[in-house]
Amino acid sequence: MNTLLMQRNNKVVMSLSGRFDFNSHREYRDALKELMGYADAAAAFEVDLADVDYIDSSALGMLLLLRDKANQVNKPLVLTGARGNVRQVLEIANFPKIFKVA
Repeated sequence: MNTLLMQRNNKVVMSLSGRFDFNSHREYRDALKELMGYADAAAAFEVDLADVDYIDSSALGMLLLLRDKANQVNKPLVLTGARGNVRQVLEIANFPKIFKVA
């Protein structure tokens, strides 16, 4: 998995690409730490999943960790761009009930 952080409007966007799975945890943890460094300057957080082609249950746990961190700093979080199998996994895991999914 590759991660890219950027500011877009008043949001900090974490764009992910490739396989988002257990092997991604170290890179994701580093990106999460960097993302949280923008908490004071950002109105919201976004995770762009448009270029993710695979997601597993450990990645779902990593997204839940981000949700908890965003809640701690009172920032809305939205998941965007999920398609195909990735969107299907999010729906099966009931993520649209606990995240804003656009």
